[in-house]
Amino acid sequence: MRRALALVVAPMVLLAGQAAQPPPQRAIDPAREKRLEWFREAKYGLFIHWGLYSIPAGEWNGKRSLGLGEWVMFRSTVPVKEYEKLAPRFNPVKFNADEWVKLAKDAGMKYIVITSKHHDGFALWKSKASAYNIADATPFKRDVLKELADACARQGMRLGFYYSQSQDWHEPNGAGNTWDFGADEKKDYDLYLRGKAEPQVRELLTGYGPVALIWFDTPRMMTGDRPQRFANIVRTLQPNTLIDGRLGTEGDYRSTGDNVIPPDVSSEAWEVPATINHTWGFRKDDTDWKSAGQIAFKLVDIVSKGGNYLLNVGPTSEGVIPQPSQDVLRTVGRWLQANGEAVYGAAPTPFGEELGEPSARGARDVRGDPLVYPQTQWRVTTKPGKLYFTFFEEPRVPFALPTMRNAVKRAYRLADKAAVALKTENGRTLLDIERPIYDPMATVIVVEVDGDKIERPGTR
Repeated sequence: MRRALALVVAPMVLLAGQAAQPPPQRAIDPAREKRLEWFREAKYGLFIHWGLYSIPAGEWNGKRSLGLGEWVMFRSTVPVKEYEKLAPRFNPVKFNADEWVKLAKDAGMKYIVITSKHHDGFALWKSKASAYNIADATPFKRDVLKELADACARQGMRLGFYYSQSQDWHEPNGAGNTWDFGADEKKDYDLYLRGKAEPQVRELLTGYGPVALIWFDTPRMMTGDRPQRFANIVRTLQPNTLIDGRLGTEGDYRSTGDNVIPPDVSSEAWEVPATINHTWGFRKDDTDWKSAGQIAFKLVDIVSKGGNYLLNVGPTSEGVIPQPSQDVLRTVGRWLQANGEAVYGAAPTPFGEELGEPSARGARDVRGDPLVYPQTQWRVTTKPGKLYFTFFEEPRVPFALPTMRNAVKRAYRLADKAAVALKTENGRTLLDIERPIYDPMATVIVVEVDGDKIERPGTR
């Protein structure tokens, strides 16, 4: 287990080091809290990055394109007229919306977010605002979002849309494409926003049923009333739709940096967008998949700090989600079938010492934040009257519970409800765990206590 665990530790050190300090807590808005109820319950979602960029799959004209798969147009400075030639080649005949939704369900995920339009400007639905879309510009001729929305409705899955509101490399006045259209500051940016971006967001909110959330991205040039115009569209057309944290104005929840897991607990609603390998859009040369154990750890770690985990897949140009990522997701899903009570709707740890420890020398990371060395042995999530101890290593036996004033009533393994003995030594309650108890993925032990809220010594 030590060898496997090392695969988890290395990236966590980096992520904790990268995480910025959480912003000051904002005032409670009852309407926002009502919108967030399902989100706080869900905890785990599927991100899907898919578009024309899945055809070059990390290469352009036989040369490897640096960076993320969906950024090939930018990284290789592909002229619009050249990139447009991908559309007649985009014919994902193996796409099956029901299979994608079933994968998310098998994985234990509770919502899906798909890239309706990424920075390359290409839309995955039949848009009246721009013919540069999958129904009008490709031989496929089908509305992917309509098929996915229908499949989600059939299978009881929430659906949200990623929409790149700011960057649009296909449009002369969109942000980002300086090789074809010159400097961004010289563009008529509002002409692009009012002519394409705002109408397309209206289309997404009027043609595809209830929309769980709109996932805006990279708020470049979103100054003045620009972000509020988008927010007004969302609130007017679908008041219950969540807005993420990358619009350029305050959203319903905070989106962390890509693959960045904060080191501390926050009561604010937040989400970590993350990859299974290193890229979002499909790259044929990126097969460095995270293990199921790593994914399970990250999920529980995030939930124990109060957040959500939005984990990405990048389908191929044929419409196939790579089998290795499917296998990883379904393995985690089987673990969640037995242990999901510790994840869905769970509140964060009332302790915190298990998360990690600040540098004793006061070291700081590259962002200037205090450096935290994460611990990865165990995590705690909670529900009223219950503590869920998830062990990623076989714990030292007996395991001393963190100090609390609540009386402990009983303990048991979550997966099979097998009782775990309790004993007291020197005023501390210990789990007298019988061996072998270890699940190679992670073992959850439920500790039931008196009272709905955990009371630590020194608190009232």
